[in-house]
Amino acid sequence: MLNNAYNTYKTFFLTSFALLAFAANSVFCRLALGDEQVDAGSFTVIRLLSGSLFLGLFLVVKHFYFDAKSSHETAQVNMQKSRGSWLNAIWLFVYALTFSFAYIQLDTATGALVLFATVQVTMLLTRVLKGHLLSRAELIGLILAVAGFVFLLAPQVSSPSLIAFVLMCVSGVSWAFYTLAGKKSLNPTSDTIFNFFRTTPLIIIFALINLDSTYLSFDGVLYAILSGVFASALGYLLWYQALTSLRHNVAAVVQLLVPVLAAIAGFIFLGESVSVVFVISSLIILSGILLVIKNPTLKLPFSK
Repeated sequence: MLNNAYNTYKTFFLTSFALLAFAANSVFCRLALGDEQVDAGSFTVIRLLSGSLFLGLFLVVKHFYFDAKSSHETAQVNMQKSRGSWLNAIWLFVYALTFSFAYIQLDTATGALVLFATVQVTMLLTRVLKGHLLSRAELIGLILAVAGFVFLLAPQVSSPSLIAFVLMCVSGVSWAFYTLAGKKSLNPTSDTIFNFFRTTPLIIIFALINLDSTYLSFDGVLYAILSGVFASALGYLLWYQALTSLRHNVAAVVQLLVPVLAAIAGFIFLGESVSVVFVISSLIILSGILLVIKNPTLKLPFSK
């Protein structure tokens, strides 16, 4: 009983901190790309490289100060089983790259709507294709969450560029598959670290291609580093840990909290105002998420 309670609270806090990191990433991206402090390609390169360097340092500290206290043979076996994969590194790289370039032509609201809608559709379609049907409560919870999300963003959404729209859809599909891979991870920490490491050759190749388009500022580089270290590397470490305990549908739906958290961060750090639309949509989103999390097999009045 105590062990189950511990695991529940652990998953809750891991998920909460991961979602906060994702929201922080939105803020850093707005500050850097929205104000043209750095080009989208360089932002992606710095973001992934700084994340990899941070995770390299984390791996060294973990090896000498934590693994040393446990069985060396057990640590070696776990490390051999969990070194990420090239496919997941490609998903991570494609997600980050297309995300940055899409935001050159998309406003924040439109980009977020396209990204998270694509994530939801991709994750739920993969579940359905594997033969898992949604319960009525899960379906209603998902509809509520998506409806609240659309209600939040709809007043601000403009007609997107077709190229930018496609890029953000690709970003959403890539993030969905990266998330799905995390649910199968034997060692989430090791897989996250090595997935970042495996993006290095892709980053180097792209950085050389992007040389002529590079422009940097101190603030832009700083935002990219903060995005890479805290919002990406640390956030993805926590997310992969949480995914091992989250149900498939919960992992999909809780990500709809990110725009709400990003909006709150915007109110605090960017001086954006709180609107009635935001309050109402937040309540709808939270209600949908709670329905999915707390009542996955709830029998509704019209159930047979």
